[in-house]
Amino acid sequence: MTVLRLGRSELKRMTGGLLPKLTILALTMVPLLYGAVYLYANWDPYGNLDQIDAALVVEDTGATAGDGSELQAGREVAGSLVEGNVFHWIPVGGGDEADEGVASGKYAFALKIPQDFSAHLVSPGSFDSASQAMLNVTTNDANNYLLSTIVDKLTTSVHSTVAADVGEETANQLLTGFGTIHTQMVKASDGAGRLADGVATLRDGSAALHDGTAGLSSGADELYAGQLKLRDGANQLTDGAGQLSSGLSVLKDKTATLPGDSRTLAAGAAQVAAGNAQLNTKVQDAAAQLEAADQGLRTRVVESNNRLIASGVLTQAQADSILADFDSVAASNPVTAAKTQFQADAAHIQQLADGADAVSVGAAQLAAGTPALKEAITQASGGADQLHTGAATLATGEQSAVDGTAALADGASKLDAGAAQLKEGAGTAAEGSRTLADEIGSGAGQVPNPDDAQKSNLSRVIADPVAVSNVSQAKAGSYGAGLAPFFLTLALWIGIFMLIQAMRPLTQRALASNARSWKIAVGGWLPFLAVSVVQATLLTLVVNLALGLDAAHPVLMWLFMLAAAMAFSALIQGIVALLGSPGKLVVLILLVLQLVSSGGTFPWQTTPQPLHVVHQTLPMGYVVTGMRHLVYGADLSMIIPTVLGLAGYTALGLAMSTLAVRKGKYWTLKTLKPEIAV
Repeated sequence: MTVLRLGRSELKRMTGGLLPKLTILALTMVPLLYGAVYLYANWDPYGNLDQIDAALVVEDTGATAGDGSELQAGREVAGSLVEGNVFHWIPVGGGDEADEGVASGKYAFALKIPQDFSAHLVSPGSFDSASQAMLNVTTNDANNYLLSTIVDKLTTSVHSTVAADVGEETANQLLTGFGTIHTQMVKASDGAGRLADGVATLRDGSAALHDGTAGLSSGADELYAGQLKLRDGANQLTDGAGQLSSGLSVLKDKTATLPGDSRTLAAGAAQVAAGNAQLNTKVQDAAAQLEAADQGLRTRVVESNNRLIASGVLTQAQADSILADFDSVAASNPVTAAKTQFQADAAHIQQLADGADAVSVGAAQLAAGTPALKEAITQASGGADQLHTGAATLATGEQSAVDGTAALADGASKLDAGAAQLKEGAGTAAEGSRTLADEIGSGAGQVPNPDDAQKSNLSRVIADPVAVSNVSQAKAGSYGAGLAPFFLTLALWIGIFMLIQAMRPLTQRALASNARSWKIAVGGWLPFLAVSVVQATLLTLVVNLALGLDAAHPVLMWLFMLAAAMAFSALIQGIVALLGSPGKLVVLILLVLQLVSSGGTFPWQTTPQPLHVVHQTLPMGYVVTGMRHLVYGADLSMIIPTVLGLAGYTALGLAMSTLAVRKGKYWTLKTLKPEIAV
């Protein structure tokens, strides 16, 4: 008995009538019912969300932005949601009505935009009142648990979009503010430069002021010394004016009879002048006569000589000698000396007469002016009294002036000290203001001053600083395509598991034959393999052609499904053949374990640690991973090791089937009458 004959005999038995044929056909369709129908129902649930009724409540009253523009963010968000048509949005008048609708199941969920939504969005423009805007979402897991997760993703998307838009506007205003700060800092730098120049001028002026105050202080000291001298002089003037006043009083008293005395003096002087004039006239006449007599005597001598010369008595030389002797005798003659003295006295008498006449005139003038002199002396005495009084007042005032100049000197000294401090401070201020101007200028260069294009770009970056660049090495086209590897694998296991309900893992006829155990085991497995191959083929064709799975490697996917069918059928047939009816329960338990550990929905690493061992031990997890690589077009390097592993699972199943054959050749009472039959 050959292996093929054993397999064909079991298939003939299963197709010997209409009902067995229908049974085989139904069993062949089981994977389609579980895999294809389930995938069909869940192929693109996200594309049909617009059939879900959702309440939309817009209570936002709007707000005015910092630039004066009107913001109606609530209406804009609502409009974008309605236009997006992700859900069937139904406008509802109030939040209570929306909550009641969610509670009753009328609405799947509710999205409420509060009245202060826009106001909170524009609040970042003020550092004092910045607050977050809220989107209120009401869900009810009684309506659907997964719907809450979908709504969370939707609201997160709305939040990100609104936050990016508002953040871009806020960032734009912030960058505009930086530009304004830059401009103002440039102006401040210019102003600080002018301030530095002004302070430098102040420094120079304060230096000049200090020089002036130093001169003022020195001059005040000199003025104080001069005032001291002036005060002493005023005191001396007071004393002198007192003495002058006393002396003039005495003079006034002594000159009281001066007018009469001067008149008497004038009269006497006139008489003396008259007497002197008469005396002078007489003396002058006598002198003239004496001179005439002297000259007449000489003239006679000359005339006598001339007559003698003429008579020849004398010669000219004798005559000249006689005249010379005469002149010599006349010069030494006492009479000549007396004449000379008389002439001299006559000159003196002339002078005396002239003086007496002048005295007479002066005395007359003195007599005429003495009354005025007396009056002047009287006035001078009164003036001296006034001078004494004024000098006393001046002395008092000078003391006050001395005190004032002392205060002035002290103030000038303090002013000079203050000017010195001002000079030093102005110097420091000049250095500081120049440093300030330089630092503000440097700071202005560091403050950004973006243009419109830069502000637009920076605003987008600030509002949404992190962009995600998704590089999908392998991507499922839809939700159904994402679940397809798991449900195709699961459907294939379930389909083969259903075969065991109708097909015998080993036939009694084969066990009763003398064929070798491995041949009987392979012959018992081949019918399962044949039907599972048909199941895998139909399942592959339906999901690719009818559902549009559009696998990246459809042929390799089909061949891989055949390898999985080979391994699953060998394991299931071997377990049931070895364990009998309890083996069906073991296969079901293995199904459950692989269902939770294969990583068909969530990554298998998220399961509890004990299930990691199950995932690494049983074949379904490897088949799911291999199917994903073939369907999505990922790296195929792991396919060959997986196929080799499936071949190993096939060998394991055939080994168990062979062991079952060996046990089955020995009949017992349990063989004839098992304890339980399923």
